[in-house]
Amino acid sequence: MSATEADKPADNDSGLAAKNPAKRRRALIIVAAVFILIALVWLLLWLFVFSHREKTDNAYVGGNQVTISAQVPGTVVAIMADDTQRVEAGQVLVKLDPTDARVRLAQARSALAQAVRGVRQQTSSASSADAQVTARKLELDKLQADLKRHVPLLAAHAESPEIVQHLRDGEAQARAALEAAQAQAAAAHAAIEGTDVAENPAVLQARANFRAAWIAAQRNAILAPVSGYVAQRSVQLGNSVQPGQQLMTVVPLHDLWIDANFKEGQLQHIRIGQPADIEADIYGGGVEYHGKVVGLGAGTGSAFSLFPAQNATGNWIKVVQRVPVRIALDNRELDKHPLRVGLSTTVTVDITDDRGPVLAQAPAQQPVAETNVYDRLMGKADDEAQRIIQANLPRAAH
Repeated sequence: MSATEADKPADNDSGLAAKNPAKRRRALIIVAAVFILIALVWLLLWLFVFSHREKTDNAYVGGNQVTISAQVPGTVVAIMADDTQRVEAGQVLVKLDPTDARVRLAQARSALAQAVRGVRQQTSSASSADAQVTARKLELDKLQADLKRHVPLLAAHAESPEIVQHLRDGEAQARAALEAAQAQAAAAHAAIEGTDVAENPAVLQARANFRAAWIAAQRNAILAPVSGYVAQRSVQLGNSVQPGQQLMTVVPLHDLWIDANFKEGQLQHIRIGQPADIEADIYGGGVEYHGKVVGLGAGTGSAFSLFPAQNATGNWIKVVQRVPVRIALDNRELDKHPLRVGLSTTVTVDITDDRGPVLAQAPAQQPVAETNVYDRLMGKADDEAQRIIQANLPRAAH
C-alpha cells in the first residue's frame, strides 16, 4: 500500500468530524427556534385569547320544572297526557270524578237564586212598610183634626168631656202606631238601603259561595299552567288524590338557561352582562349557542348542600370551591336546536370587559314566570253568577 492510499482514510475522518458539529449546531438551532416559536405563539394566545376568557365544562342546562298537583280532593277518572308529550297552557291533563262537586254547585246555584228573590221580597216589604207609615200618618192627622174641632166645644159646654178624652186617647194611639210603623219601615230599609239587588250583601255572600263551588267543580279538570313537555307522570286511574299531591311535571323547553360552575379562582373578572359561547355535548362542536351572564350564585354549591361541610372538625384538606354562574340563552337558537334539562355543556365567557357589576343592583321589574290559566276560571265563574242573578230579577230589570 502506498503512502497516498494510507492518508485517504484520515482525510475522510477529519471531513466527517468537521461536518457533524455543523449539522448538530444547525439541528439544535432549528429545534430551539421551533420551541421559541411555540412559546411565542402560546404567549400571543395567552395575551390575546386565553387571558380574555374563562372556560368550564362543569356546566349543565337548567329549566323550570312545573309540578302538576290537584287543588281539590278526588278520584282520577281520566289521564289526558303522558310522558314526552307536548301540552299547551290551559290544556286538561287529569280529570277527577265530578259528582260531589256538581252537587255542591247545584246547592250554591239555588242558594244564589234564593238570595236574589229574598232581597226582592225585602224590597217589597220595605215598600209595604212605607205604605203603612203613610196610612198611620193620615190616621193621626184625621184624629188631630177631630180633636181640634171638639176642644173649643168643650169650653162652651157643647161637648161631653168623655168624647174629648176619647179623641185624645185615639190621637195618642195613632201617634204610637205611626212611630211603630216608622220603626218597621226603617228596619225593612236597613237590609236593602244603599244598594241594588245585585250588590246587596246577602246576594254578594251567596255569589261568593257560588263562585267557590263553581271553581271547585272546574278544578276537577287539572290544567297545565304552562306549555311544555310532560315528564315524571306518576298518577294512575283510580288514584285518590289530595291537594298538593304531585301527579306529573311539565317542563317548558323554551326559556332554558345554563348553570356554569366556575372555580372560585375564575370568578375574578366574570361580570353580569358578559357574552358567553356554549357548546352542548348532544350536538358537539357543530352547534354553538350564544348567551349572556345574568347572575352569579349567592354561595358555593357546598354551602347549599343538604349536609354542608364542617371544615372546623378533624383534619382539613383545602378543596377548590365552585360558584354557579347563570347564563341566559337565546330562544331563537333553542327553537332551532332544542336542549333538555340537565344536558352537559361547555361554557366560555368573554371577560374582556370586566367593568360590569358582580351582583344584581336592583330587583326584577317583571315576573320570572306567570300564567293566566286560573284567571280565566274566575272570569267564567263571575259570568255564570251574573246570569243566575239576572234570571231571578223582575222582567223589568232584565
